[in-house]
Amino acid sequence: MSDIKIIPFGGVNEIGLNMMVMETAIESMVIDCGLMFPEPHMPGIDIVIPDFEYLLQSDKELKGVVLTHGHEDHIGALPFFFRHFNPPVYGTSLTLGLLEEKLKEHDLLGRVKLVDVQHGDTVDVGSFPVEFIRVCHSIPDGSALAIKTPMGTVIHSGDFKFDDTPVDSKKPDYDRFSSYGREGVFVLMSDSTNAEVPGRTESEKVLETVFNDTFKNRLGKIFVSLFSSNINRVQQIISSAEANGRKVVLVGRSLVTNIRVARERDYLKVKSDTIVGVEELSHYSPGEIAVITTGSQGEPRSGLSLMATQSHKYISVDKGDTVILSSKAIPGNEKLICKIINQLMKIGADVLYEKIAKVHVSGHAQAEELKMMIDMTKPEYFIPIHGERRHLVQHIKLAREMGIPEDRTLLAENGETIILDNSGVRLGEKVKTGRIFVDGKGVGDVKDLVLRDRMHLAEDGMVLSVVSINNESGEIISSIEMFSVGFIHEDEEGRMLDDAKAVLSAWLAEACSELKTDWTEMEAETKRVLKRFFKKKTGRRPVIIPVIMEL
Repeated sequence: MSDIKIIPFGGVNEIGLNMMVMETAIESMVIDCGLMFPEPHMPGIDIVIPDFEYLLQSDKELKGVVLTHGHEDHIGALPFFFRHFNPPVYGTSLTLGLLEEKLKEHDLLGRVKLVDVQHGDTVDVGSFPVEFIRVCHSIPDGSALAIKTPMGTVIHSGDFKFDDTPVDSKKPDYDRFSSYGREGVFVLMSDSTNAEVPGRTESEKVLETVFNDTFKNRLGKIFVSLFSSNINRVQQIISSAEANGRKVVLVGRSLVTNIRVARERDYLKVKSDTIVGVEELSHYSPGEIAVITTGSQGEPRSGLSLMATQSHKYISVDKGDTVILSSKAIPGNEKLICKIINQLMKIGADVLYEKIAKVHVSGHAQAEELKMMIDMTKPEYFIPIHGERRHLVQHIKLAREMGIPEDRTLLAENGETIILDNSGVRLGEKVKTGRIFVDGKGVGDVKDLVLRDRMHLAEDGMVLSVVSINNESGEIISSIEMFSVGFIHEDEEGRMLDDAKAVLSAWLAEACSELKTDWTEMEAETKRVLKRFFKKKTGRRPVIIPVIMEL
């Protein structure tokens, strides 16, 4: 019997970039294909996607891509994936609707076969029968996957929480998980994002009271900023606006697109006259307006930031308005969020955010729900996924509490092969994985060395030195020119650069006769001389760009 291999290409020991491959000796299947947004040490990078090199070099036939839900960290890399591969994609309706929009942007729509799957359906992806099981998350239509293999059933939880009062009334399919538990689950791979958090995640429904009270009791404009994919929360905001006689304005391209897709596919109920264009705001008083906008992470060019700085063409946040930041801070964004909160408060707006008000609940299961998943499915082996190392380790501790022996839990890394065979589950060889940086239209042309140079420029600035030399005699023809950017304050720049020119000129007077026309060596030495000088004088290491002009 052929072994089954599972290989995470992202989403293990990190948040985001979720992608996993399951394969036999002759074929393979991909589960999710997401992106990651750039970290602080990635200046200029737009997004990060998984490295597909392993699949490009594989001799196995790629039978399909299976999607758990429509978040960017699970579908965002697919337009780049489809530049190389063309298997069918299986997903639920909203997930495929959001993917279609991405394919349109990349001129790929119509070239990819999209297979709409209902919860409870089983599709054959090559030799892998895959059942879609309903779960709740911060986006509708989330799915766990039950994958049949010769060794037994593998359950991939997707991102999930157990919400008994979901906004759309579509509860998780507890019965199906329990049924698989009775039949026997070989491996459970489960979301670890909130493994450190005790208790259960609150229902999305608890925010209904907050929104209703706010919309009922506030006189000015109400702004709610959130992630554009949180359709169920958008539904609650719109319902509160309709109940209190407010028109809704949408600000942010992704928000407008996602709401349009959700309405077209019947995931969002909105009265025909509720949503108005931003250019129509002059027809309504502040108390008749609710604005749903992007920018909950304080992004400088987002809708909320533009409105907070009076830079938006049609609308601004004014004194007496209410702003609700209905999301959790993504690690690394705390300073940006604090900055926009301070900005809004300076204007005189009342700002409600997670630390002081119940304006957000997580879409991920906390410790008790994770234990429930283990209890229902009763797996022989347990593998935590979707989380940083600390989340995975804590999730394994929860599994141990639920009676899973230590030797039946696996802590994998991206690229590490998980082998399923008749003897059980074990870790195998590591394959090539990694991150590909997308910068503008360039995909993969920015490497770590380029990022290092960008960080160097950002931290220490740059000095450009231009020397004109006679290409026959090697003598300096004119005075050295030197310019700096981001290195030293302009009040001190002239004196500092004059001193640097003097040091370089003295060195060149001796070196030119020896180096003659070896301009490559002269540029390298010029760089070293100036580096030593600036390090001694300032303690800094600016990027030195020497230019030798032959005349």
